Amino acid sequence: MGALAWLPWADAAWWRAVVERTAPDADGPASGWCAGARLSGDTFCPDGAAPAWVLWLPVALGVALVAVPPLWRLVRIGVTLVHELGHAVVGVLVGRRFTGFVVRGDMSGHAVTVGKRRGPGLALTTWAGYPMPALVGAGLVWVALAGWAPLLLLLVALGCVVTLPFVRSWTTAGVTLLVGLAAGALWWWRSDARSVTVVLVVAAVLVLGAWRHWAAVAPSPRGSDPAELARQTGWPGWFWVGTQLVVIAAATALAGWLLWRSFA
Repeated sequence: MGALAWLPWADAAWWRAVVERTAPDADGPASGWCAGARLSGDTFCPDGAAPAWVLWLPVALGVALVAVPPLWRLVRIGVTLVHELGHAVVGVLVGRRFTGFVVRGDMSGHAVTVGKRRGPGLALTTWAGYPMPALVGAGLVWVALAGWAPLLLLLVALGCVVTLPFVRSWTTAGVTLLVGLAAGALWWWRSDARSVTVVLVVAAVLVLGAWRHWAAVAPSPRGSDPAELARQTGWPGWFWVGTQLVVIAAATALAGWLLWRSFA
């Protein structure tokens, strides 16, 4: 955060508190989370490292959350949240206007963007939902291993605040608030070990949850995003299901490679 020292408020107590809770650990790998086996030189623990179980245990927990039906019913709405916000973010990036979204506990939901009624921008916006949790999950793995989990938590908390005006149901508001408050609390009461562990658990849930969401529509895409894409473009639903599969598989492979590479 030294690059921001030019800011007029750089010496303010509140700004120093933000930097203290956000910047990478100045104590380096000699303390806390980084202790044990060697990791590669450009990961979160550059000179020493966490033992293997510190990385793989959160992943195993994420697998359990997705694989055990009662647990999955609790966490799948988080995957839906990323799915719908994926529509919103891509829509804004291609020039559409985001007006609101809804998520439900049964993996359904919708995000509304306003713009051209046909064209590649609308198609990309519609397509982005199912791959987005896997892409975000792979990004979370990279962020955790690169040492930026505290900054990520701050950005998630702020993102939830920005998103709140667009919620269109009490359930959606509750989920968005819960995610934002949890991220904010983890950021404020900083613990790098806890932050990295939580981010890796969430990454595993998102990557594997993307597979479960995709598998729910792949056999019969009627009434889903691929069906809407077929209506918009004339290309069959199975084509869009296949392209989403390719991206989800690539994101999963990337997340696995990042974890495996940490011990190279």
